[in-house]
Amino acid sequence: MSYRLGVDIGGTFTDFCLLDESDQSLHTLKVLSTPEDPGQEVLTGIAALQTRYGIDPARIRYFTHGTTVGVNAVIQRKGIRLSLLTTRHFEDVLEVARLKMPDPYDLFSARPDPLVPRELVFSITGRMGHDGTVVEPVDPASVSAAVQAIRRAGAEGVVVALLHAYANPAHEQMVKAQIKELAPELFVSCSSDVWPVIREYERTVTAVVASYVQPRVSDYLEALERALADAGVAAPAMVTKSNGGVMSAAAGRVQCAQMLLSGTAAGVIGAGYVAENMGARQVLSLDIGGTSADVAIIQDGRPLYGSGELIGEFPIFVPTVAVSSIGEGGGSIAWVDDLGVLRVGPESAGSTPGPACYGRGGHRPTITDAFAACGYLAAGDLGYSAVAVDAERAVEAIAPLARALDLSEPAAAEAVINVAVSQMYLEVSKLLARDGADPRDMSLLAFGGAGPMLGCFVAREIGIDRLLIPTAPGVLSAFGGLVADIKNDFIRTVFLDVTAEGLNPRAADSTAALNEEALAWLQGEGVDTGSAKFAYSADMRYRGQSFEIDTPVALTWLTDGGAESLCAAFHDEHERVFGHADPDAAVQIVNLRLIVSVPVAPPRAAAIATASAPPLVSAYGAIYCDGTRRDVPFHRRDMLLAGHAISGPAVITQPDTTTCVLPGWHATVGADGTLLLEAASQ
Repeated sequence: MSYRLGVDIGGTFTDFCLLDESDQSLHTLKVLSTPEDPGQEVLTGIAALQTRYGIDPARIRYFTHGTTVGVNAVIQRKGIRLSLLTTRHFEDVLEVARLKMPDPYDLFSARPDPLVPRELVFSITGRMGHDGTVVEPVDPASVSAAVQAIRRAGAEGVVVALLHAYANPAHEQMVKAQIKELAPELFVSCSSDVWPVIREYERTVTAVVASYVQPRVSDYLEALERALADAGVAAPAMVTKSNGGVMSAAAGRVQCAQMLLSGTAAGVIGAGYVAENMGARQVLSLDIGGTSADVAIIQDGRPLYGSGELIGEFPIFVPTVAVSSIGEGGGSIAWVDDLGVLRVGPESAGSTPGPACYGRGGHRPTITDAFAACGYLAAGDLGYSAVAVDAERAVEAIAPLARALDLSEPAAAEAVINVAVSQMYLEVSKLLARDGADPRDMSLLAFGGAGPMLGCFVAREIGIDRLLIPTAPGVLSAFGGLVADIKNDFIRTVFLDVTAEGLNPRAADSTAALNEEALAWLQGEGVDTGSAKFAYSADMRYRGQSFEIDTPVALTWLTDGGAESLCAAFHDEHERVFGHADPDAAVQIVNLRLIVSVPVAPPRAAAIATASAPPLVSAYGAIYCDGTRRDVPFHRRDMLLAGHAISGPAVITQPDTTTCVLPGWHATVGADGTLLLEAASQ
């Protein structure tokens, strides 16, 4: 008997999903997160799994987890004191950025202060050309002077980001070697090692964000590996990545940029797995935890990918699952501003002290308290009995809001829910508009501890009339780590004209170099290269355009000079994205990309028993819904069978979450236990 264990560490709860490989059964669990002692929640959970399910930690043969240590350090600005070393006259690369306002509709919006303040930016003499040739050699004396200044400034680390390092990293490597010789105590990273992408700001800011947190992430992963060994888990620790794959913790210690969005990406991968099994082609995933809500678009079981996703206030340009974060989670605090307007978030009660209804010392009202005060959480315990819901404490927390708004406590609680939902609607609408998606053609897949609780409200507001709730929605991010492929991305800037003369022989040589990098990475991960899949693409543009489109291509087009096929693929992609193409225009390749992946065997979804009688009602309770107090049935999820149907209003409870079925909605149970909620018009 062996097990696969996925863990997702959130702001309030840490989720566990254990797969028994002998019978494909899933065991799930939640424990409270310990942000003051990262990693302790993992050990607590493993001990609880041993007690609850009788598992032997030594039989866990696969362990993967998502972590928010890196992204939280950026958001809270708790990384190391970092300096930046640039080519002379490029010291303001972070300050200048792209000269864009964060919010073009707010004339008072301002760009955030860089993670490296201007007084910690230094330069060296030496310059690399755009084609990788040396224009001016590096002056060792300038490096020595910069190191002395960095030491005097009290920096703990330095990022070396020199001009055109994507074309030739020799100068960066030379400077790094000299720094390590002169100041071995300094942490040093090179932009060309983090992500060797063209454009100075994009490459520099990505390296700065990753390096700002890398020592902290590395220490965390090392401590986790030691703790797992102490707990008797022999499996090597794997970490979920921003691109929806997984890699070893050993690789994560030096490739921090690849795992900054690990937790959110794993949730989307899990949602894609559920969507594909359900046959849902167009899906909007909604992952609501204790701190935030994350939304993503999934097409045919595959999430959309992007570059330039925000980590806190800063973009990183490694490939990531395209996820938009909203500052609305179950623990988001409601308050009344100086103008008497009700606000919700972005501040969160987290796991300590948590919502007032948790009885852990919190007294400020949260979204969870609003649901408790409205009666939706009357069933009692949450998070596998990690907390017991105290509705009276929730009402007490809501009371000051009610007085300020001149409303009853239930009405004020529902107002909190409505404000939170309206803010989610605003952000989700932006995402749908950006990607040209019509909500009427989509299903909403809600998960996370608070996703099913809010899912029906959000779907109703957006205009989506199909809502999917997985069997274990509260731990879907942990499950996503179990079904994610071992995966990595590689890039090489080439600047090729897409003609027979322009491609040969550089396209084939660059592709061979990417393949060599990928095989070396796979061998370092200790996986079978024979089962690896290689997917190639090219960042292409019409000559004169400023930005490129990532276009899937075939290997033979690159190795055998397939200029016509490459151009045709780009014209088609340009037509798809922008609605027009110019078949007579000259085409260029800026970057070649390679994604290498090794599929992980997914669990087999088991069918549940079919219903022969109406669903049992575990209890009746009063809820305040749409301005009216109603007596509604409460159903236990584990008592529902395939084919059972429930008409709203109703509440469905389970250890990891609560599902609210609103008036006018109808819920049915699928063959595998997935809940499908549809608006009455269906």
